[in-house]
Amino acid sequence: MTDLVVFLGPPGAGKGTQALRIASEFNLAHISTGDMLREHVKELTDLGKAAKSLLDEGKLVPDDLVIQMLIERLSYEDCLGGSILDGFPRTLPQAESLERISNKFPVRKVVVFEADKDELIKRILLRGEVSGRSDDTEDSIRVRLEVYQKDTEPLINFYEDKGIVSKINAVGDIDEIYKLISKEF
Repeated sequence: MTDLVVFLGPPGAGKGTQALRIASEFNLAHISTGDMLREHVKELTDLGKAAKSLLDEGKLVPDDLVIQMLIERLSYEDCLGGSILDGFPRTLPQAESLERISNKFPVRKVVVFEADKDELIKRILLRGEVSGRSDDTEDSIRVRLEVYQKDTEPLINFYEDKGIVSKINAVGDIDEIYKLISKEF
């Protein structure tokens, strides 16, 4: 059985940055569905070709494709000690799909990153300048933040009902935010 920790929060809240540090410190696999999708795009796989236009518009890739890819990834040896899911689930149907496989991959904790919308836009625009990511444009960012609010925020209540949510203020010094999160492990 592989325990899962879910990092939830809007785009640009620092989930990926913190997930890498926490995964390294606590010997967990860091699984970013966004990174997995971008790798498929880069490798020109069938999934990557289908996903590219959606990602560039800030839209979500269909659940069944993401879930299939995630289940395959969770079977890798580096996931045996547990995994941090960064960017999944993003919708109630995705969360419910995790519930269906919870006998093998139970969600143990959900860390919710909270940050102001203006701060998020500023962070993502800067990230786009530095990394050259094609999906980090202001129009795309606004779409992604709207999608997050509509589709992903309801997951907070879903997981709060299970008593496994910890909320973290994701604005401030990266090291201080890391210390807050690491207390949850």
